[in-house]
Amino acid sequence: MRRTSTATLLIRGGTLVLPEGTLEADLLVQGERVKAIGRNLPLAHDTQVIDAEGCIVLPGVIDAHVHIALDTGIYQTPDDWFIGTRAAACGGVTTVVDFATQFPGQTLREAVENRLREAEDAVIDYAFHVMVTDLPPGREGELADLVDLGTPSIKLYTTYRPNYYADDATILRLLTAAADLGIRPLIHCENDDLVTAQTQALVDAGQIGWRFHGQSRPALAEQEAVQRILFLAEAAGCPVHICHCSTARSVALVAEARDNGQEVTCETCPQYLLLDNTAYEGPEPWRYILQPPLRDPEEPAALWALVEAGAVDLIATDHCDYTKDQKVAQDDFTRTPGGLPGLETLLPLMYTYGVAEGRLTLPQLAGLLSANPARVWGLWPRKGNLLPGADADIVVYDPRPEKSVRTEDLHYLAGYTPYEGMRVQGEVKATLSRGQVIYREGRFLGRKGRGQFIPRRG
Repeated sequence: MRRTSTATLLIRGGTLVLPEGTLEADLLVQGERVKAIGRNLPLAHDTQVIDAEGCIVLPGVIDAHVHIALDTGIYQTPDDWFIGTRAAACGGVTTVVDFATQFPGQTLREAVENRLREAEDAVIDYAFHVMVTDLPPGREGELADLVDLGTPSIKLYTTYRPNYYADDATILRLLTAAADLGIRPLIHCENDDLVTAQTQALVDAGQIGWRFHGQSRPALAEQEAVQRILFLAEAAGCPVHICHCSTARSVALVAEARDNGQEVTCETCPQYLLLDNTAYEGPEPWRYILQPPLRDPEEPAALWALVEAGAVDLIATDHCDYTKDQKVAQDDFTRTPGGLPGLETLLPLMYTYGVAEGRLTLPQLAGLLSANPARVWGLWPRKGNLLPGADADIVVYDPRPEKSVRTEDLHYLAGYTPYEGMRVQGEVKATLSRGQVIYREGRFLGRKGRGQFIPRRG
């Protein structure tokens, strides 16, 4: 039987970020839960105190789109669940929503059970979406298992032939079945025909170097697929989530559908808010191979405007810990694994370029990184807030230090970061996961295997 701590801990003197605003107050934790908010709270004689004077106290970050120990069937990241969740903890992330991939021949239940075994060494809490890749007509009933397992979301792809791709008929069939069960699909949207044709044109022209990667997956491919998925989801009567929007038009299509009464949510990522495709013209384009790719220089500002306006529901990283050696093996974008490390830098980057630069308020930041992911993916109110009764997943963030992102300070295996040298304002002072301090003052204090699988509601 797992032991539950009954220790008490007080976070004293910080600025608490609550759903309705900020409050100068203390936060009392008892065992694994938030106990109370206030001043001069009654304390036990052995209460541990964290001095948060001058600091911001946020709900733990929920990164709802990550790939730890990823196996695509073509490439594998060399990290494991201890390494990935350690990096998360050092960056103030207290819950990740990763993916259980259904490999050929597996049932959906087998996919989830296999991933649960793989994740046993996690140091923070975790949940799963399920990549559905092999569910022919007649087997839709398996989706009900996902509700029972606490994994009521499925990932579908409009690209990546042959291992992940689903055609429109398959997508519509699965959206219809998901709607009946209260399952929310999340969709990677890129028109595979457009991507395939553009990639082949570059290959035929001998333009396969990393610097051509952005040209191989045009913005139109994403935008067309977003529009098509929204249409199919409406026809199926199914709520849907659009992943990693890299262009403002993609988000605008979601916002328009939402305004017309459709139940749809979307996310973007730090890379699309902070980087653009001029990076492919620089000396190290291998750092920026990902799908969708970086976009035109005007896109980040346009995306930020939509984030500020509330059109984007959440910000996630799409984290993949491929190593530099894997990335630089061949100067050929068709043979380079796609994906960037980002778990540990999510909060510092979004605080710096969101809050410190005046684009976001602290409650907006907490909404995008904590409350909204919890609400969209069925973790609320246990996760995503500092209110009494919630899990004591907490980040103490000191906004005063100024530094730059440096690979040597991070806990990935990658050996690089796409944000190398970027200025950040502030740093994580402490991370608490269910009441336990797992990172403090530059030291990782967590324990392998203390993370829990969190079943979700639809």
